[in-house]
This record gives sequence, structure tokens and C-alpha cells, in this order.
Amino acid sequence: MLSMLCAKPIRRIVSLCLLAVIHTPSASAQEHDQAQNTAATQSANQDEITAVPNRPTFATTAEMVQRGVFEIEYGLEVAKGHQNINGLLKWGMVKNLELWFLNNPIERDAGVAGRGDSGAGFKFKVFPQKGARPTFSVLYIASLPTATARLGTGAVGHSVQLLVSKDLGKHHFDVNEGVQFVGRQGAGGFDRNYFSSLSYAHPLRGKWGWTGEVAGFSRTNVTTPATMILLAAPTYNVSSRLVLDGGAYVAVYGNLPRLTFFAGVTYSVADLYHLHPSHRPPNH
Repeated sequence: MLSMLCAKPIRRIVSLCLLAVIHTPSASAQEHDQAQNTAATQSANQDEITAVPNRPTFATTAEMVQRGVFEIEYGLEVAKGHQNINGLLKWGMVKNLELWFLNNPIERDAGVAGRGDSGAGFKFKVFPQKGARPTFSVLYIASLPTATARLGTGAVGHSVQLLVSKDLGKHHFDVNEGVQFVGRQGAGGFDRNYFSSLSYAHPLRGKWGWTGEVAGFSRTNVTTPATMILLAAPTYNVSSRLVLDGGAYVAVYGNLPRLTFFAGVTYSVADLYHLHPSHRPPNH
């Protein structure tokens, strides 16, 4: 009798253990699920589009938009005797190649208003930053004489710039060195100037940040002397894809207005290679 009483609880314990083994996932299965979830999270983070503004500085970052991403930058400038709306359209054609189209749809200088010049070109990343090495890229732009009311150069021009960018913790630096060949209207040939810039950016509290810059052009010709500016601007990241900026730059010397105010926006529109992402069925 005693042995029968003892056998019942033993059988129950054995049955419960068997049920637990059947219904509890193995450690390897749990690890597999965790690995899948981690991979899915990493893939989602890699697919997230992040804006790469060149605004609001004269300098251009050596960093690139992601492959396939179409991004726009538009802003306005207001100064005594000078106002414009300026734009940049860029597309990451492949991993290290960005195509550019620039235009000033509205330009007003010394009381004369019309359309400004346009430009087309590309940015090519030679190598990304790694360790102490900065990101290094090359930018080429052909300026196109699309201006009305004699607001532009009136001739095709070319510019080539070497772009260097480096992150040191939360400190970001952009250095540009370039040469610009300005076409001579009606005379043929080119005038030449050199461009140098150093810009610095740092995040502030929350979504706020700020940037500062010193930049300048050398003398182009008799009517276009050397120019130097100092710029300062706050920035605000509305989201990873949308960045706002506003600020001012001061002309230390040159033919530019003494003080120019500006505001603008950078927006990553879409990944043109993945406009219709596939929907995976849920895991059961």
C-alpha cells in the first residue's frame, strides 16, 4: 500500500517533467530566435535613411548620402541689395558616387531680379574615415549659364574640390580646398580662383546643434576681388531625414554684403531603389 501511494506522486512528477520538456523551447531554439531578432533590428537600422546636409556652410562634407537615396537642400538668403533662393538635388547613384544638380530659381542683386545660374556634377568618395584616417572625397561641378537679366557669369565654368571630413567624438570637421575656372562671357577662356574652408559642427541639447565656419575665395579678376566670410548657425534635427538650419555670415572683406541672413532645409526624400519594400509574413 505504501509503495502504491509513493508511486502515484512519482508518476505525476515524471509526467510534469515530460510535459515541460515537450512545451519548453530548447536553449538552442531560444538563441536562434534571439539571433534572428538581433539581425532584423540591425537590418532595420541599416535601412533607416539619414540626411547628410551640406548646408548651411560654404564647405561641402566628404560624407555621402546612402546608396539610392534622393535628397534635397533648399534655402534662402537675405541681405542688403541681395536675395536668393538656392537649391541642391543629390542622388546616391552607387555606394560611393553622388550625382548633383544645383540651381538658384530666384536671384535678386542690386534691384535686378531673375533666375540664377545652375550647375551639375558629382561627388566621389575615395575612402571613408577609419581610425585616425578621415573621409576623403572629390567634388566636380560644371556651372551652367542659365541666369536671366545678366545675373550670372554668362559662360560655362568648372570647379574641382578636395573634401576631407573627420569625426572626433562629437566634434565634426570639414576641410575643403579647390580651384574654380570661371568662364569669360564673350571673350573665351577662364579666370581662376582658389577656395578654402574650414567648418566645425557639434551637437547641443536634444535635437539642436550648431556649426561655425571660416571660408574664402582668392581674387578672380579685376572686378572680383578676394573674399572671406565668417559663418555661424544653429541646426535642428526634426527627424533623421529632416534637418533645419538658420543663421548668418559676415563678409570680412570682398564684394559680398556685410551681413547676410539665411535659413534652409535638408530632406531625404526616398530610397529610389526601394520605393516598394517587400512585406515579410509574420513568424508564427
